[in-house]
Amino acid sequence: MIITSSLPKASSLKSPPLRSGTVRIASVDVEWTKNYRIKNGQRPFCYSVAWLDLPASRTLDLADVPFEWTSVYVEEPGEMDTLVRHAAATVAAATDTSTIITGHQFCADLAVLEANAPTDVAPRLRAARARWRERRDADPHESHYVDTRYDAGHLLTGTSRRLVDVCTELGLDVTQPELRKVSMPAWHRRWIEEGQEEGRERVSVLNLRHSLSTAYVAARAAGLGVWADGGLNVNRIIAEGAKGAWAWLENPLFTDLLEDQCPSADAELSPSKALKPLAKRRSSTR
Repeated sequence: MIITSSLPKASSLKSPPLRSGTVRIASVDVEWTKNYRIKNGQRPFCYSVAWLDLPASRTLDLADVPFEWTSVYVEEPGEMDTLVRHAAATVAAATDTSTIITGHQFCADLAVLEANAPTDVAPRLRAARARWRERRDADPHESHYVDTRYDAGHLLTGTSRRLVDVCTELGLDVTQPELRKVSMPAWHRRWIEEGQEEGRERVSVLNLRHSLSTAYVAARAAGLGVWADGGLNVNRIIAEGAKGAWAWLENPLFTDLLEDQCPSADAELSPSKALKPLAKRRSSTR
């Protein structure tokens, strides 16, 4: 299992210390392969969590707020059970320490994890799915779930709820150079079948971008964070916050995005975040 994190190695699979007087947002994103020929054919192979601690008493520009993160990726397909165990523990830690636990179409991530869960961790994931279903009845001041696909409609005028479209409408630049010419499943196969580290690194950065941008949307939806009218370049924040973690962050295809705002409206999403039927639009985050 390959675990990469901003946290010390001994604490990389734990939640970071919670700062006093802050509201924590924990954002989880899972990537998986798909096989529609068989029931429950999705197989998770990578996930990340972004931890964002924001002051409870004032609203900050998120460009100035540091974040912690952890990325987990299988070294070979036989490690899937271990990855699911780690992911279940991460979701539990997020629930224990965070006011907002979020993901984009998080219900799908949780469903895929539960469908592939070893028997001893399945109850934990079932409980998480139950909390997701009950999220609109939860106390917003206590630990609760927010799904940015379904619960950020009050911020949006467009009809698409793809993560990349939501981010683009809100001024978050989430351009995805990883998917130029080669798809996410193809990069993953290059890692698993050929040992190409660039494939794994591209998918890892793509996945972290998903979790971090989702955290930003959740913060905006809850009135906890803003960014400048000119927008916020999420790639620039990742380049700084994950500096040295992956060689891909030094590739010119990535670094060329760091100077100016780059349009991301036409960017392709990974298959696990592909376009799905729209949910009924809601007017609040609850």
